[in-house]
Amino acid sequence: MRVALYARVSTTDKGQNPEMQLRELREYVRNRGWETVSEFCDHGVSGSKESRPQLNRLLAGARVRKFDGVLVWKLDRFGRSLKHLVNSLAEFESLGITFVSLRDGFDLTTPSGRAMFGMIAVMTEFERSLIRERVRAGLAHIKANGKRLGRAPTVVDLGAAHKLRAEGLGLRGTAKQMGISVNTLRKALG
Repeated sequence: MRVALYARVSTTDKGQNPEMQLRELREYVRNRGWETVSEFCDHGVSGSKESRPQLNRLLAGARVRKFDGVLVWKLDRFGRSLKHLVNSLAEFESLGITFVSLRDGFDLTTPSGRAMFGMIAVMTEFERSLIRERVRAGLAHIKANGKRLGRAPTVVDLGAAHKLRAEGLGLRGTAKQMGISVNTLRKALG
C-alpha cells in the first residue's frame, strides 16, 4: 500500500520537531511492508485550524489518488475538531483511502477501526442535533419575549425616493443613490 505520512507540531520555539513522529511512522510503514510516497509536515500550526498548508497539500494529493492511505502519529496531530476529523475521514473513505493513527490504535484497514469510525460519526451527528435543538430553543425563547429575529428592516425615505424618481431617475438609479437594493425600493414604493 502506498501511504502518505502527516506530522504536525504546534510550536517551533520550544524545540518541538516532527522528526520524532516521522521516525515512528516510517518504522511502522516498514514493518507493514507499505511504501511511503509523500511526507507532509506542518510546523508551528495549531491543530484547531482546519486549513494548514501541508494538510491542504495532503488533501489535494488524496483527491487525485497519489496514495492509498494516510498515516498519522496521533489523531490530535491531524486535528482537534471532531467535525473536521469525521469529515476528512468520510472524504478519505469516499476516495478509497484508508487512515491510520499509530498511537491511538485507530486503523481503518481493520474491521474494529471501521466500527470505531462509525461510532465517532454517530456521536458527531448526535452533537450536531443537540446544537440544532439548542439553537431552535433559543430562537423560540427570543420570539416568546417579543423580540424580532433577523436584521432590522430597512427604512426607506419615501419623500426622497419620489423626488429622485420625479427628477427622472429610474428604479436602479434611485436605489443606488439611496444606498438600498432595487427590491427594497420596489417594496417601499408599493
